Amino acid sequence: MLTLKLENLSIKAGDKVLDLGCGEGRHTLGLFFHFHQQPVAFIGLDLNRNDLDTAQQRIADLPLTQPGKASISFIHSNGLNLPFANNSVEHIVCSEVLEHIPDYECMLIEIKRILKPGGSLCISVPRKWPESLCWWLEKAYHQVEGGHVRIFNGRKLQQQIQQQGYRFQKKHWAHSLHVPYWWLRCLFWQRGEGFLPVRLYHKLLVWDLFKKPWITQWLDTLLNPIMGKSLVLYFINDE
Repeated sequence: MLTLKLENLSIKAGDKVLDLGCGEGRHTLGLFFHFHQQPVAFIGLDLNRNDLDTAQQRIADLPLTQPGKASISFIHSNGLNLPFANNSVEHIVCSEVLEHIPDYECMLIEIKRILKPGGSLCISVPRKWPESLCWWLEKAYHQVEGGHVRIFNGRKLQQQIQQQGYRFQKKHWAHSLHVPYWWLRCLFWQRGEGFLPVRLYHKLLVWDLFKKPWITQWLDTLLNPIMGKSLVLYFINDE
């Protein structure tokens, strides 16, 4: 399940792509699968060793029909002190990460340090109004270990990144159909994921993920500008 749109990334042969805060590797693996016939280096980086182990194991599950030219690796490291030289990475994806980081400004500085001039940056964060409702419905939603520590104002975040020397490219929203699931989870937090309405809606999301029926794809596209759960921003490093 990709949050970003592949067509908005200008990945080419010889590039290095960093998925910063990769978790279990959905973007690292998704990008690798799509570009595996090109000589591109895909790197997933995260602080959670268990997530990285899961990501590594999932490489074998990719439905590749023939050997590719791309490489994929996962690194255990801290996003506030990235193990890369200055101006050494062509593309950075940082999806649903900054809302977890108390000192996210420091991470933005590190991203700027290692991204090559002319390189691309894709950042996604939870959209303000659906996220605010989750916080209002259930405080524990954002108080769990490793949970969200802030709600971003999308316009202010875009301006903050631009002030670092980036040129804004475009934006879109994603995963509108996931918003009701999290509202249900927060509304019935004490009953847990197994509570019938929550469980049934989760089954719908899994069905949509694997089957991609036209009706849910159409609904998601229609509703994303209104209630897409994630705001996705694209930039070019001009300095």
